[in-house]
Amino acid sequence: MNGGGYTTTALRVSDAEREPVLERLKDAYAEGRLDHAEFELRMHLAMTAKTRADLAAVMAGLERPVPEPASGGVPGKTAPGPPDGRQRLLAALAHGSGAVPLIIPPLAVMLLAGAGAPYARRQAAEAVNFQLTLLLVTIVTFGLGGIVYTVSWVVALVAAVAALGGLDFRYPWILRLLRA
Repeated sequence: MNGGGYTTTALRVSDAEREPVLERLKDAYAEGRLDHAEFELRMHLAMTAKTRADLAAVMAGLERPVPEPASGGVPGKTAPGPPDGRQRLLAALAHGSGAVPLIIPPLAVMLLAGAGAPYARRQAAEAVNFQLTLLLVTIVTFGLGGIVYTVSWVVALVAAVAALGGLDFRYPWILRLLRA
């Protein structure tokens, strides 16, 4: 207890304090660390949290692993930094190829990027999932979903620009069948 008679965990949270928690929950869901039901529950709990302790409970088990120091860590294993120019270019190529309704270019980037380009692999997997979703919609609607492809060109180009900037782009409303 501090001099005021309360702990910092009892302090009420603001919207600004909720935002990073909501973003971390979205990331954990995208990483496959939460199933849909648990994601929905934790999002609700985060949105209705009143204190820092409530937010801490929502985040239980989702803390990102802290990288080991260089002297005591796994040899050759470092925390991934921001994507380099090559990774950003590969990711932009994977997304930008969505202007042509082919799964092959982003799939090739995903398979050939290798372990040394995790950002490019994640973004290429996102682009493949986007293309697969569009293909399934077109098949299920007996070709009428092909109209969606015209709108998808704009989304693919926005994703390509975001990837060039090193941002993690997530397509809304798609099936995520592949993980990088």
